[in-house]
Amino acid sequence: MKTPRTWLRSLGGAGTLAAALALGLTAATAAPVTPGATAAPPAAEAAKIQPIDPVPAPAKVPAPAHAKVPSGSPVAINGQLKVCGTKLCNKAGKPIQLRGLSSHGLQWYSQCLTNGSLDALANDWKADVLRISMYIQEGGYETNPRKFTDQVHALIEQATARGMYAIVDWHMLSPGDPHANLARAKTFFTEIGQRHKNKNNLLYEIANEPSAVSWSRIKSYAEQLIPVIRQQDPDTPVLVGTRAWSSLGVSEGADETEIVNSPVNAANIMYTFHFYAFSHRDEYLNTLSRAADKLPVFVTEFGTQNYSGEGSNDFAMSQRYLDLMASKKISWVNWNFSDDHRTGAVFKTGTCGSGGPWTGTSSLKPAGVWIRDRVRTPDHFPTR
Repeated sequence: MKTPRTWLRSLGGAGTLAAALALGLTAATAAPVTPGATAAPPAAEAAKIQPIDPVPAPAKVPAPAHAKVPSGSPVAINGQLKVCGTKLCNKAGKPIQLRGLSSHGLQWYSQCLTNGSLDALANDWKADVLRISMYIQEGGYETNPRKFTDQVHALIEQATARGMYAIVDWHMLSPGDPHANLARAKTFFTEIGQRHKNKNNLLYEIANEPSAVSWSRIKSYAEQLIPVIRQQDPDTPVLVGTRAWSSLGVSEGADETEIVNSPVNAANIMYTFHFYAFSHRDEYLNTLSRAADKLPVFVTEFGTQNYSGEGSNDFAMSQRYLDLMASKKISWVNWNFSDDHRTGAVFKTGTCGSGGPWTGTSSLKPAGVWIRDRVRTPDHFPTR
């Protein structure tokens, strides 16, 4: 029986950074796939969305006013990305695979996104991409749109200065209908597009994890929002969330065929898929494999644990996913670059508050050691 992925990982979310603030982390997904599993009641799920411990005020980190892309970096090599067929391609028109990390919710873990930690992500981890996860509810954007928009602006500059791509993650989680935040999304992405349209290192993720809504409803949202984005920024690829917590519908008894039969009417877009290896087994893996042969897919969130980002790591199942994604050049982002208490956060609890150490493996949990090793073996970026 498929049960909803409840996003217990809301505590480990995306990182934000005002023009003078450091970043935080984003939420996770939850969709148990184990037969006979049952979903936790709504009240229990809501409780899991709250931070467990008080989060210190984010450290102030100046963002470069006009960041320049360093030579030899992923962005310098690949330039402006575009969707070509079912692949993500670089400026030479060659398919590539990006590998990187997602922040936790900016409202909770911005202290994990500092000059030191982002230097480590780019230079020690050798990551290609940072996912900037900005929650809309759960104490996020809706509480102070100006503050959170400025944090995203600053994080984009931080990623740019280090030659990394930046996924601007509109981290809608609850309510699961993206239309609930359509007006806010139009306002936010209009400003982001206006300011950063001349950059070549962005991707816009417009609906983190829709749930309890039909694909047609998600498609309608995308077809209303994408034209607004394109008025400001005609070139940046757009990542569209999929049904049932971005499981391509699997967590609500569907699959990729509903998208194949009724794709979003827009160009230069990809569809997102999220998985947590301990919970999401062969049915999810096989769906991803089939979908990637017919649709452009980007795995914007995954973990080696269960759907809540907790419990034991299943590195064997995780490696099966990574092998598949490497073979089909499916880009991926791991959840998450924080020191949340869950096993899915890469840093040991307390690392961010004490300011590291950020490099090496001494501050990493087992999942962090495992993921770092795989981020450090990047795709070969063909240029001709």
